[in-house]
Amino acid sequence: MPASPTALVHQAEKPAWLRARAPSTGANEDTRALVRRHALHTVCEEAACPNIGECWSKRHATVMILGSVCTRACAFCNVATGRPDALDPQEPDRLAEAVLELGLRHVVITSVDRDDLPDGGARQFVRCIERVRAVSPTTTIEILTPDFRNKTGAIETVADARPDVFNHNLETVPRLYATVRPGARYYHSLRLLDQAKNRHPEIFTKSGIMLGLGEERAEVLQVMDDLRVAGVDFLTIGQYLRPTPRHHPVARYAPPGEFAEYERVARAKGFRMVSASPLTRSSYHAEQDFAALVRSAGQPIPTGR
Repeated sequence: MPASPTALVHQAEKPAWLRARAPSTGANEDTRALVRRHALHTVCEEAACPNIGECWSKRHATVMILGSVCTRACAFCNVATGRPDALDPQEPDRLAEAVLELGLRHVVITSVDRDDLPDGGARQFVRCIERVRAVSPTTTIEILTPDFRNKTGAIETVADARPDVFNHNLETVPRLYATVRPGARYYHSLRLLDQAKNRHPEIFTKSGIMLGLGEERAEVLQVMDDLRVAGVDFLTIGQYLRPTPRHHPVARYAPPGEFAEYERVARAKGFRMVSASPLTRSSYHAEQDFAALVRSAGQPIPTGR
């Protein structure tokens, strides 16, 4: 059953384990300056990620391509919605230059939804992958894509560029899609992950959900089962944090022990890699997690194409 209004909690009541400070370090400011210099957008800033201070102090940033304005209005997301930016043909070059300057061994590339483009932005993902590999061939590449809904051939186009990790987040349980992710369809997202894995079985696939939107335990376990049927290798589970009072309310703050229990269950269900904690986000500790994922498959870490 969905959470009742009385069960909803106020953002000010956020527990101690969710209070992440943003350190003001030289490396943090260097990362910020580099992002500005290359005119890049990052999901770290646009989505108000609580881990931005930690990640940027380590010179890690998750780049958001296809502009900064999304054509969807998901109830959990802080990215701006409206008329999208014009597609920038120089974006892949600037991204590749930033990856090289940061010395990234692993990069995560995500995007806004671009329902206005005939291919949903699939070709721009491919251009970005190709340019990063041309400029920094030893950098491994993880993509976090939109669902490319109603864009024939888009999933195949991106999968054929063979990123090291193909990530698409389910975000929540199917019952909550109408209110949390109204522009998407749960089973379409599952099919996307299944198609990517079937087309190139060597690509690691990844997906994530949030707790605290009103889901029930049985529903979370069913999502795990659905993802395993789709062949997904890596599952992330984090706490939903309400970006502003206009967004979906937080139904509850799950304690750290609950995340640990879900991680145990997910591993028992066969996921190669699981990252579950209140502050887990799709790209949090992505480089370390990718290395662990590769080791779990008994493979050497890729060093170029």
